[in-house]
Amino acid sequence: MAPSVKRRPAVRQQGRAAYVFLTPWLLGLCLVTAVPLGASLYLAFTDYNILSTPNFTGLANFERMFGDERFWASTSVTARYVLVSVPLQLMFALLLAVLLDRGVRGLAFYRGAFYLPSLLGASVAIAVLWREVFGHHGLVNDFLALIGIEGQSWLQNPSTALSTLIVLNVWTFGSPMVIFLAGLRQIPEEYYEAARVDGASRVRQFWHITVPILTPIIFFNLILQTIGAFQTFTQAHVISGGTGGPVDSTLFYTLYVYQQGFKAFDMGYASALAWVLLLVIGAVTAVHFFLSKYWVFYGDD
Repeated sequence: MAPSVKRRPAVRQQGRAAYVFLTPWLLGLCLVTAVPLGASLYLAFTDYNILSTPNFTGLANFERMFGDERFWASTSVTARYVLVSVPLQLMFALLLAVLLDRGVRGLAFYRGAFYLPSLLGASVAIAVLWREVFGHHGLVNDFLALIGIEGQSWLQNPSTALSTLIVLNVWTFGSPMVIFLAGLRQIPEEYYEAARVDGASRVRQFWHITVPILTPIIFFNLILQTIGAFQTFTQAHVISGGTGGPVDSTLFYTLYVYQQGFKAFDMGYASALAWVLLLVIGAVTAVHFFLSKYWVFYGDD
């Protein structure tokens, strides 16, 4: 009994030391995350213009959304962006990862070069560059002029403006590509050797060996890129000048939240919009996790 009694002060001392080291993180969690989150939840049920005291209005902000045409426009733009850009980005990333996995010389260089757009894709500088590339006198139209095609202002045309942002998101394929490449390196070569002995083509090897083994990594990238696509803001803000134009064709949901909160100073409505986005992202993520049991295969399945 004596040794166990002696251990108790040491255990308590270790526990206190752990709390001391956790204090900065706990302060950050409370002051930077928990408190603002709680404040925004309260403001979502108020009429608040930043300059005056919040006035509690109940569910008025959420009821207002049903008749808000720009709310539905931003929802439609964001939904199309997520549904189109995320699958294209993941397919392109996986295809390139498979090509690089075949033993290309200078793999480290290509891996770094392809990863770079993922670091810069959400920056203001790249958005400005993209505006110049797809502008009326941009590089795309200069290239089309060489083959005798008269270009247009891709960013000023409502039917093509969103497509340019989708292309920009697909271009930032580096992050999922590196993760796919790491997963490909973990697939035993014996599986492919056995498939080749059985006469399986490379296409069949890809669909029946590579894809099933990579489904956990595909699922991981799908979750990350979907959440990121819902939160896209900088590119649309820079390219449209913060308006979401032309004709609200690039009015992303986050951009509309920004307009309501920091241009119209309707912080109560902006908070309500932000919470709806949070709930939508949570619901979409939950659906992905529910459906994953039908197509994601783990080693013990």
